[in-house]
Amino acid sequence: MANTYHDSKLKVFSLSSNRPLAEEIAATIGVDLGQSSVATFSDGEFQINMEESVRGSDVFIIQSTSDPVNQHIMELLVMIDALKRASVNSINVVIPYYGYARQDRKTQPRDPITAKLVADLIETAGATRIISLDLHAPQIQGFFNIPVDQLTGIPILSEYFEKKELDEIVVVAPDHGSVKRARQMADRLKAPLAIIDRRGPRNNPSAELNVVGDIEGKTAILIDDIVDTGRRMSRGTRALMENGAKEVYGCCTHPVLSGIAVENLQHSDLKELVVTNSIKLDESKHNDKLTQLTVAPLLSEAIIRVFEEKSVSPLFDV
Repeated sequence: MANTYHDSKLKVFSLSSNRPLAEEIAATIGVDLGQSSVATFSDGEFQINMEESVRGSDVFIIQSTSDPVNQHIMELLVMIDALKRASVNSINVVIPYYGYARQDRKTQPRDPITAKLVADLIETAGATRIISLDLHAPQIQGFFNIPVDQLTGIPILSEYFEKKELDEIVVVAPDHGSVKRARQMADRLKAPLAIIDRRGPRNNPSAELNVVGDIEGKTAILIDDIVDTGRRMSRGTRALMENGAKEVYGCCTHPVLSGIAVENLQHSDLKELVVTNSIKLDESKHNDKLTQLTVAPLLSEAIIRVFEEKSVSPLFDV
């Protein structure tokens, strides 16, 4: 693709969390990735070095706040401050995966709301807009007092399964809180919906799982926003197979895959786990059950629309 925006004030920078995605976004837009670097001192402090002029530019920073979460958040805050002091026109933070999103409310006395704290830090540092992807909790948009464009990976995941031409699909929500997301995919695939009804604490391995809906002899697609340890996906797969599903596919936007997640998924009856590249995965996490799809075209289109002051709402349609 030609460098359409080569001489414009649109600039795309990457920090260390997901440089391959940032490079793909920059190439899709038609710009060179901005010249900057992150230096780490012996005591662990970060320093951002801006290696080109950004005065008057509309800057887009690509940074997932994934593992190591605290390091990537601090990098982002320092970068925002550096840009603010370099007289940019706007600082647009593209956060494909928003860390701490699961700490979005008080579940017991004296709990922090860390998702709100992170939002406050990013906004106070000087960000003027946020672009994110499938926030774990929709209310996080309201934690910011600046514009937040939340995109979704559901159309990308759905298109993949459409092309597989699977027979007798049923889309399955892993719990009641995931029904809206599952229904969006079911509508796109013109498939029925089922729900796994969990009785007992979420992290209790002996919690009772009941399947609500007709899955007998069908191909189940179990959809979640995040796969972290893989326990919920593997237990859900087992429950679906025990209740008569022919085979089970899993999908999610954010492959956190921490701890023994890969082992849990490899030892499960899951046929395939389809994820996006919102998080960069180490080679150790790639395996024959994992398929990773790119979100670069979606994020690139959002960046172009924001830069050209066009509506972003067409990208929200699922």
